[in-house]
Amino acid sequence: MAITSLSAHLLESLLASLTLGRITALGFLFIIASFAIDSLKKPTYPKSLPRVGYTGGIGATIRNWMNLANYHNWVEEGYHKYGKHGRSFVTPSSPSQPDEIVVPQEQIAWMLEQPETVVSTQESHKDVLFGTYNFFNVDDHFPTKVMHKHLARNLVGLLPEIQQEVAESIDIAFGTDTENWTTLNLWETLLAIIPRVTNRIAVGLPLCRNQAFLSSQVGFADDVFRNCLILTLFPRVLHPLVGRLVNLSNWYHFHQGYRLLKPVIEQRLRDYERFESGDSHTPPPEESLITWLIRQAKADNLPHELTPYMIAMRLLPIEFAAIHTTVITLHALFLDLLASDPAKDYLSVLREETTTVLQSEPNGVWTKNGLARLYRTDSAIRESMRLSTFSTGLTHRKAVAKEGITNPFEGWHAPYGAILMANMSVQHDAEVYEDPKTYDALRFSRVREEYEARSEEVEKGKDTEEALRIKRLGMVTTSSEFLPFSHGRHACPGRFFVAHEVKMMLAHILQNYDIKPIAERPRPTWVAHTIIPALDVKIEVKRRQRKN
Repeated sequence: MAITSLSAHLLESLLASLTLGRITALGFLFIIASFAIDSLKKPTYPKSLPRVGYTGGIGATIRNWMNLANYHNWVEEGYHKYGKHGRSFVTPSSPSQPDEIVVPQEQIAWMLEQPETVVSTQESHKDVLFGTYNFFNVDDHFPTKVMHKHLARNLVGLLPEIQQEVAESIDIAFGTDTENWTTLNLWETLLAIIPRVTNRIAVGLPLCRNQAFLSSQVGFADDVFRNCLILTLFPRVLHPLVGRLVNLSNWYHFHQGYRLLKPVIEQRLRDYERFESGDSHTPPPEESLITWLIRQAKADNLPHELTPYMIAMRLLPIEFAAIHTTVITLHALFLDLLASDPAKDYLSVLREETTTVLQSEPNGVWTKNGLARLYRTDSAIRESMRLSTFSTGLTHRKAVAKEGITNPFEGWHAPYGAILMANMSVQHDAEVYEDPKTYDALRFSRVREEYEARSEEVEKGKDTEEALRIKRLGMVTTSSEFLPFSHGRHACPGRFFVAHEVKMMLAHILQNYDIKPIAERPRPTWVAHTIIPALDVKIEVKRRQRKN
């Protein structure tokens, strides 16, 4: 009894001593200790590598963390001071991530040529997107492989369906009023269009038009972005706790979508089995991402990939990548076009081109060749992607070899866990692009049109080197000077779909709607290495009256 009484007294005294101030102080000390432990686990880089941002110990590190909005400026500074002169440099990263080694343009090929067992794309993606929590620790290797193998070969046959979905979704979102101007929130309007178009090839009809399903996919993508921001601000030792709290909404949106997706996948699996069995009354299964996941799982003899639950899981990274990155791209494109020099009248130029080419297409249905002939439209999109980047870099590699990796050009050694990056400042370099801060919608099409207008000898392709150079000016072609889709063998496999989708959308909008220009392009907000677009931007649109 005496011992019990003593224990109770001690507990009572302890609770009484826990004032709000002491609890706050303990919490603060715990966070500081967590960051200290985190710092000890992060890779350390050679002192010979120059750094940008604040330098000189823990105080400088804290100041870097408190200046997240300056990271893109520091990367730009490092590029001009070191990168364009052939030197790598180190840029600060968010509190939970290791600093990044930015390799110069002439070393990008070396970085990309390294095997996945030395520097890994997949592991860097997992770290950047906090895949353990946002994607429930299900890797994206299999769906990426499926996209590489099946998207391009099936895309041509899907163009009529994509065009139909583009037209119907835009008409609903933009309206049909030919008399009055309608004010629209640009971001929200694009979010009403792009998920539907994306899911036409992901899940097919009628689910791609189910608003509850689309809301679940957009909600999941929003969750990923929000959680990435939150988790970057917490030390990694706390991620097992914080990550499982913030991803509760991910689970919620996944299950909301899965409830509607499961019967579709089950039916597709049954249809596929009947077709494979030789049933003459069963047509080939509809070509969609679901079908491609099934087909590849069977080809690779992966029975665990053939459950509705796993197929739904495999759709998540594709949905995430396809929805918000396309929305960001189109959002920037419209802002660049609407805020451009009115004397250039880019909207009329692109309207004329898309109208002329579409009229020459059979039955007014876009074909691959027709979309490829949209030189000016392609140029306008590529130019916006060049100028209005939404990240300081989209090409990352994580050193996964236990011995790390040694740079053969400069001699520095990056240990296990180091992050290497190719940054996008080259896209704003005046020595690479003339007048790089100005949006010039026809920057790339001029060269292509001049080439097409040359002598018959050149047109027939005798100057093959020049022909290849011109061909590389298309928006889907990546290089060390154009990195929005990354570069190398791990470049975005969905970029061909995105190119067709965005061209069709721009064509339909310009041919069917007038849009008022805006006086000044709204600036995005930078947080660490990524932007938050100007989400409150509104545009005014009016349906064009059809000519008799």
